[in-house]
Amino acid sequence: MGNDKKSNRREFLGNLAALGSVLGFSPFAINRMLGSETLKNESDGASLLTTKATMVSTWNHGVIANEAGFKALKKGGSALDMIEEAARIVEADADGLSVGIGGLPDRDGVVTLDACCMDHKGRAGSVGCIEDIMHPLSVARKVMEETPHVMLVGEGAKMFAIDQGFIPTNLLTEKALNAWQKWKEKNEYNPVINRENHDTIGILALDNEGRLSGGCTTSGVSYKMHGRVGDSPIIGAGLFVDGNVGAATATGLGEAVMRTVGSFLVVELMRGGLHPQAACEQAVKRIIDSMDVSNLQVGYLALDKQGRHGAHAVHEGFNYALTTETSDKLIFASNG
Repeated sequence: MGNDKKSNRREFLGNLAALGSVLGFSPFAINRMLGSETLKNESDGASLLTTKATMVSTWNHGVIANEAGFKALKKGGSALDMIEEAARIVEADADGLSVGIGGLPDRDGVVTLDACCMDHKGRAGSVGCIEDIMHPLSVARKVMEETPHVMLVGEGAKMFAIDQGFIPTNLLTEKALNAWQKWKEKNEYNPVINRENHDTIGILALDNEGRLSGGCTTSGVSYKMHGRVGDSPIIGAGLFVDGNVGAATATGLGEAVMRTVGSFLVVELMRGGLHPQAACEQAVKRIIDSMDVSNLQVGYLALDKQGRHGAHAVHEGFNYALTTETSDKLIFASNG
């Protein structure tokens, strides 16, 4: 009798799945209809509805970022703690030329930083064009947690950071100063595309409780006009998180990302049932179809509630670090 019930249930579920396919439902929608506990990734057959912690971070420096994030997790931290610790390790790397101390300055020789964070509840914090503060993402978290605002900029952001106990620091290293002085000889604004670590680290994390968070921190496009703010601190452009769906972040030329509200677009495409990979591809296509991309790079990175991930860029060269509790990988994204 028990076997007959199991057989009838399997037959019912199979018929329901078949009907869903005929009606055009996505695999994710069918899975929710069935109420099953796992779903297979179309691309690699991996189990989807996971409670295993996962981090993805842009570029090579994502490897050390993810390592720091998992250390925070093992100490009992949340996904947001993973994001903050990951950002701090890269922001404090004076050898880097794109994030935190050592970031390349604007055309006036001033290092200005942008950052934001967002958690699974939809809370967000952001700072733009902040000077002399090494850890802008940590300041962004303070904006989120300690103020009624989402974004602080410029001198106001710096004053708030100091009030919160952050110590002012000279961010212009000798390495970055020498690069700026060399650039001044020609004084030409010509951003270089496809150079690893060229402007940003975007970080997405899923913890063992199923909570999603994201962060983005950058010194922006090198030799920009003073006061320029890119996509990285803009919620919906450089970063967006929906705790019930997924998270996305962007790297590359911020103006292109802002014009298409890129990270929000990726998450909305995932909400509609697309795999993170397909969502990133569609968001990149939106840029390619709407503007001249011959001299710009944009890459999107996404992580959904089920632990699936994907990335895609306008041009080749974009990579990201993937870390779980059992593996570490550096993956080159598809492009075009």
